[in-house]
Amino acid sequence: MKIDASNRSGRISTFSLNVMFSFQDNGWGVLLAQKLVRKCDVLNRGLSGYNTRWANIVLPRLISRSSNVENTIAVTIFFGANDSALKDVNSNQHIPLKEYADNLKSMIQYLKSIDITEDKIILITPPPLYEPAWEKECIAKGDKLNRFNSTTGEYAKACVQVARDCGTEVLDLWTLMQKNNQDFSSYLSDGLHLSVLGNNFLAAQLWSLLEKKISTLPMLLPYWRDVDHQNPEVSLRGKS
Repeated sequence: MKIDASNRSGRISTFSLNVMFSFQDNGWGVLLAQKLVRKCDVLNRGLSGYNTRWANIVLPRLISRSSNVENTIAVTIFFGANDSALKDVNSNQHIPLKEYADNLKSMIQYLKSIDITEDKIILITPPPLYEPAWEKECIAKGDKLNRFNSTTGEYAKACVQVARDCGTEVLDLWTLMQKNNQDFSSYLSDGLHLSVLGNNFLAAQLWSLLEKKISTLPMLLPYWRDVDHQNPEVSLRGKS
């Protein structure tokens, strides 16, 4: 996800594997966009089913120096659920753990090369996997369970370490959703993808990181009660 200003006050870009869901009703991208109305544009760069190997290849096509990066407030990178698929069951999406970390580092380095600095980058770990529900989904498609929560956790830890090594912020969704051994199944619609509750949880956690970044941004255009109704150009165009 990318938050941007262009003709507005700022831009936030979301670059992730499941943003196609984040902009559906009650998706976390929609929830953030609602909070940022008239301050930032929230740009969807979602790649459903992708892993970090593929994302690393296409990133320059999606976010480039020509896309008003100087107005960028934040970029989120949200990968890992597909990378952590089991190699012997889902080799098409699986990415080895070390390569996953290297790919995240490569994406961060690319963003820095186009002047999106570390303090504007937020990594998001994959959420936990609720195996009983996801196994039912796999069996319904004639497949075996192709992910384990313990394996997803290894990728989440690698994501956190990359953030530490590279100086970016990180939202450890895998850990937060399982804090105090709570039942996290309600955060997931099918054991893998976020439910409405999960989208709300992610949006709230991410907002705590974004709020300080956008706190000084001005509101674009005045509140309607502040518009001079007899001479609106004074308020809206700054003309006398």
